[in-house]
Amino acid sequence: MRTSNQSMPHMRIPALATLMFLLLATLLPAQKAENSEVAQLLLQAKEHAAELSADADEMEALTRSNTSWQTHAAKLEEIKEHVNAMGQLLPKLLESRDSASPWQQQAIDRMVPLLKELAANTTAAIQHLSQNQIRPTTGSYPEYLKENAETAHQLSDMISSFWRYGQTRAKLEHLEQKLEIASK
Repeated sequence: MRTSNQSMPHMRIPALATLMFLLLATLLPAQKAENSEVAQLLLQAKEHAAELSADADEMEALTRSNTSWQTHAAKLEEIKEHVNAMGQLLPKLLESRDSASPWQQQAIDRMVPLLKELAANTTAAIQHLSQNQIRPTTGSYPEYLKENAETAHQLSDMISSFWRYGQTRAKLEHLEQKLEIASK
C-alpha cells in the first residue's frame, strides 16, 4: 500500500506554490490608501494651477498688444496672487506627504520645483517692470513671461494628470470591490 505522500506527489507542488505566494503577499508592503485631505489639497492646487495657466497666457499675450505697463502690473499682481495661493497650499501638502498615497507623494514632489520656478520668474518680471515703467515688450521681460506661461502649463497639466489618475484609480478600486476582484 502506498502512503499518501507517495500517491500524490503532484499535489505538493501547487500547495507549496500557494504557500510561497501567501508568504510573499504578507511580506510585501501594502500600498498606502489615498489620503482624502491630500486629495482635497490637490484639487485646490489643480484649480489654482488652471487659473494661473490662463493668467500666464493672458500675460504673455499682453506683450503682443499695445497695453500700458500698468496693465501688465495689474495682471502680474493676479499671477502673484495665484502663485502665493499655491504657495500656501504647499506646506499643508508637505506636512501630509508621509500619510499620502504613492501617487499623491509624486504629485507633491513634482509640484515643488515648478512652484519655485514660477515664483522666481514672477518675482523677476515684477522687479523688471517696477524698474522699467514703460511699455514692456523688450529685454528679458517677455522671456520671463514666456517661461512663466510654459511652467504654469506644465504645472497645471501635471496636477490635472495626477488628479485624473487618482479619480481613475478610485473608480477601478470601486469596480474591483463590486466585482470582488482581488487587487495586488
